[in-house]
Amino acid sequence: MKIQSQKDFFAGLMFTVVGGGFAAGASEYTLGSGAKMGPGYFPLILGLMLALLGCAIAFKSMTTPTPDGDKIGAFAWKPLFFIIAANLVFGASIGGLPLIGLKPLGLIVGIYLLTYIASHAGDEHKLKEVVVLATALAALSYVAFILLLKLQFPVWPAYFTA
Repeated sequence: MKIQSQKDFFAGLMFTVVGGGFAAGASEYTLGSGAKMGPGYFPLILGLMLALLGCAIAFKSMTTPTPDGDKIGAFAWKPLFFIIAANLVFGASIGGLPLIGLKPLGLIVGIYLLTYIASHAGDEHKLKEVVVLATALAALSYVAFILLLKLQFPVWPAYFTA
């Protein structure tokens, strides 16, 4: 069998691996039964469904011809780097890094850093739009997580509140 669509084949392969990984991880928890589900029941079923969907997509990619072959293009390293870096910086901003002595910077600073770093993933970077977006996200996050849900984590750097 020849792969007709590389994009579909590798997407199906990724779904199968991720679903299988979740199913394997969920099998470590108590499964229970359909009437009395344990903590591993839902992730196991969801992982198995994702793996089956991945197998179906991969199989379809080998049986259904596509006009151009759906080749995989060049890997987008720049967006991948900036999106992952933005999330790592956001996590360090919220929780700090005690190993190197970095205290938590808080939710608001974390959102501004996240938005600024992630904005470099695209081809255009307009600082005014980034600041407007970060301000809107910070305000909505503050209202949702601090005021409405009453979550307890730093909002500002410790030296602002002390």
